[in-house]
Amino acid sequence: MPNTALSSRVPAVGVHAALAAAWQAEGTLREPYGGGAATLPGVRVMASGLPDARWWNNGDVERPDFDLDAVRAWYEGRADEWGLRVPAGMEWRHGGTKLTRQRCMGLFPEAFRPAPRTDAVTIRRAGPEDVEAFAHVDATAFGDPPQRTRSWCEPQLTSGDPRFHLVLAEIDGDPIGVATAVRTGESVAVFGVGVLEEARRRGIGSALTSVLVAEAFHDGARLSVLNPDTRAAARLYAGLGFVESGGLDIYVAL
Repeated sequence: MPNTALSSRVPAVGVHAALAAAWQAEGTLREPYGGGAATLPGVRVMASGLPDARWWNNGDVERPDFDLDAVRAWYEGRADEWGLRVPAGMEWRHGGTKLTRQRCMGLFPEAFRPAPRTDAVTIRRAGPEDVEAFAHVDATAFGDPPQRTRSWCEPQLTSGDPRFHLVLAEIDGDPIGVATAVRTGESVAVFGVGVLEEARRRGIGSALTSVLVAEAFHDGARLSVLNPDTRAAARLYAGLGFVESGGLDIYVAL
């Protein structure tokens, strides 16, 4: 029997590396649309091809002496706005504006506690035919511009790239929840777990996350990671076995 008290401890460096790899997968997916990804001295960067989308053009700093000039040069012509994620506690002498601290959580398979399923909710894989529905639920749940949201999720749904697994939750055939998993190596990152207001507090977000994590672990993933954006979300993920594992400071205007 595994010692879950020990197995639940997830090193921050592993969580940060898995998140960086997932974001770079997003960048390479979007190369045909002006996006991309690169590994520069001390930092891994990506661009989405959406010039005005600060949150979707970013890099992950791996060491304090990274080459900021190389980052600036790489983003020139790729994005008007971009930011950097820096491990909390890392020495920082590069200026800019610290926007926020992003929480990080990680989960090993032996600590996973799957969410119960409800017969009233159907969760299925989303495909090219679901672009409109998926984008609508995503944009509505998060309060984002609909067209930008569609531009973000459409390549994930239509490319056939096996790294991306998107799911829809439905009640009586009506889409009410979405979530995205990005598989890189032995890790899976879960992003964009969103549920329409009228369907919240029914365990749907937990169920969406659980489905994606369970499938990835079944297929051989050894680590799942995510970023809770609220305390309520963190509690939801903790119920599945995720544990806090360091944080990332977000810097912009660099």
